[in-house]
Amino acid sequence: MSVSRRHFLAGSLALPAFAANKDKKKKKNAAPERPNIVLLVADNVPSWVLGIYGNKDIRTPNIDRLAQTGLRFHNHITASPSPEPGRQTLLTGRTAMQLAAPANTLEQLLGSAGYACRTADAAGAAKLLEPSSGKPFFVVVNLRGPRPPYDGVPQKYADLYATARFETYSHDPAAANAASGKEMLANVTEGLRKYSAALSAMDADVQTVVGQIYQRKLVDNTLIIFTSTCGALLGRHGLWDAGEGSQPTNMYEESVRTPMIWSWPGHVPAMGERPDVVGSCDLLPSLCELTDAALPTGLSGTSYLLFATGKPLPKKMRWKTTVFSALGNTAMARADRYKLVQRDAGKGPGELYDLVADPGETTNQYDNEQFLTLKTELGSELAAWRQKYSG
Repeated sequence: MSVSRRHFLAGSLALPAFAANKDKKKKKNAAPERPNIVLLVADNVPSWVLGIYGNKDIRTPNIDRLAQTGLRFHNHITASPSPEPGRQTLLTGRTAMQLAAPANTLEQLLGSAGYACRTADAAGAAKLLEPSSGKPFFVVVNLRGPRPPYDGVPQKYADLYATARFETYSHDPAAANAASGKEMLANVTEGLRKYSAALSAMDADVQTVVGQIYQRKLVDNTLIIFTSTCGALLGRHGLWDAGEGSQPTNMYEESVRTPMIWSWPGHVPAMGERPDVVGSCDLLPSLCELTDAALPTGLSGTSYLLFATGKPLPKKMRWKTTVFSALGNTAMARADRYKLVQRDAGKGPGELYDLVADPGETTNQYDNEQFLTLKTELGSELAAWRQKYSG
């Protein structure tokens, strides 16, 4: 898809291309070192449902165009595949196991660093997108994530999918261990129609917020981030919701792999893609580094600011190869190719998948002796992570 150079205004689907512009190079128009930040957060939106990540059936033009003006991570993993803990890990940088203790949020940390911090829904965000007393702003926008039963979606979005067959989409018969959202499995096509309508409505909310940023001419000094607290299976593996869509909790890719999109013209490369494995606990360190905010101790995340701004890592610095996720008694170590899932610290049933040879996670290699060394290595990493970041 091509990108227009016109402003993305409310009621329009156009975003300006990320391109060199002589006027923008002038000092008077240069973006400040510390930008405004708008963090768009949804629930139950996995990467695979967005057009920019390859989906052909669901219409998300505004999120797609936002990604076209910036960079997206292909392997962004939530620290906990459920809306509430997923949101808390995203905003505090703490693991799901650390959430019982009080923690500083991004809003508190950036507030102490001189930001005017606010939280709103999409409708209320427009009033908050203005600098306050010369301070840059940090606004968290809680989007209407597509969650069952998908009530309150305007009819015009339902009409988009009234006859959709989703013929390119494969799903499985309802699983015996299906839990939350299982009522949607009786008719997966109809469930997908409802989900798609809700997602397209949310995509329009993204337009509302981003359009205001462009209309107010704040785009050059505003970093826009879109992400989700967790994914959704939507019939794959015979399940519907994310981690809690099954009993016991699952860590399938559809549950844990979430979008992470950064857009900031002149600072984040347009049409950028990063294959590196990163986690939602990495967002807080990244924004603390960007804003010079104090970074709390005891966090598992690492700043990926260099990746997001198109800069190489120092020669002697190596990026981590494994990220982790936890929900209840279930924990996961996710590397670039392999995934280990353990329950009750290895005492319960486990799973091991080769995500290259078996991207659908259909063959559990946990008890395959050929994978014993790999299972042991990932198990040791997971045990060390649990021990270090449990409280």
